[in-house]
Amino acid sequence: MNPVVLSAVVAAVVGLLGTAVVLGIARRAVRAAAVAAPIVVVVSMAAGVAVSVQTMAISEAATATIVLVLSATVPEAVVVGFVLAWQLGVRDRAATRREAALERDRQVESRRRELVSWMSHDLRTPLAGITAITEALQDDVAPDRKDYLARLHHQALRLDAMVGDLVALSRLQSPAGRLRTEVVSLSDLVSDVLEEASPVADRAGVRLTGEALESAPVRVDAKEVSRAVSNLVANAVRHTPAGGRVDVAVGAADGGASVRVTDECGGIPPEHLPHLFEPGWRGSEARSPTDGAGAGLGLAIAHAVAEAHGGTVTVRNVGAGCEFVLRLPTA
Repeated sequence: MNPVVLSAVVAAVVGLLGTAVVLGIARRAVRAAAVAAPIVVVVSMAAGVAVSVQTMAISEAATATIVLVLSATVPEAVVVGFVLAWQLGVRDRAATRREAALERDRQVESRRRELVSWMSHDLRTPLAGITAITEALQDDVAPDRKDYLARLHHQALRLDAMVGDLVALSRLQSPAGRLRTEVVSLSDLVSDVLEEASPVADRAGVRLTGEALESAPVRVDAKEVSRAVSNLVANAVRHTPAGGRVDVAVGAADGGASVRVTDECGGIPPEHLPHLFEPGWRGSEARSPTDGAGAGLGLAIAHAVAEAHGGTVTVRNVGAGCEFVLRLPTA
């Protein structure tokens, strides 16, 4: 066989075998295959040249030159392979970020649609009450105008609370939402919340106690964190029967600060616990909003506030009730 043809055939065979190896590697690791591909090209060329040297009368000096040139291409092939692998890695990471952003957008949009659908249903209750009361007043058929006006005021306050909760949750879940952070004492913040919640607890016959183990400085949006803590305390008081107790404690927690709210609600079915912070979830009658409550978004808002600050809020059954823990990074 002609030496030139033989060299080409050998180079082609080695190249095909190398291609098969590269494809096998690519199934497991694309970037590793990118590094191997240029090396396979150099090896196939070297195989063809080696056959040519064996079959053709080439001087030793020419052979040494050919070997030197081929050897010099190996580092270049390796560099090209690593550059290709790096480029693939950059593209993979960019694609991963784009997909993650799209998934976040899909989740936000899905949550908003569910929330709007749920709220449009729940808003009808106070609106229907307001409509009925105003019609009775207009038609002058209300037996006690003062009582009807009080009911009207109550329904208006309930509607205002529902809209306020909806706006707060929407703002917290929005990617464009901004927090006005400052360094504050978490214990002082909780003390203010307890002072405001005490009259409500007294009327419900619930004993509300608080304890601060340390100052616990945190860099947070004080208004939003106060809202989260207030929601947790109000939720605990609402679902604790008269004669029960709600304890609130501030302390350190894994390099951060925590607020623990323990109630005596009787506990929550374990299968319901993972869904407790979902907006509008109605799986547990024990945690559904009562007639005097807002939109039933208190726990969802507390969860959104925690996430916005890089913290967490969790719940578990303990003793005769539940323990909610809001964790925030320290300042």
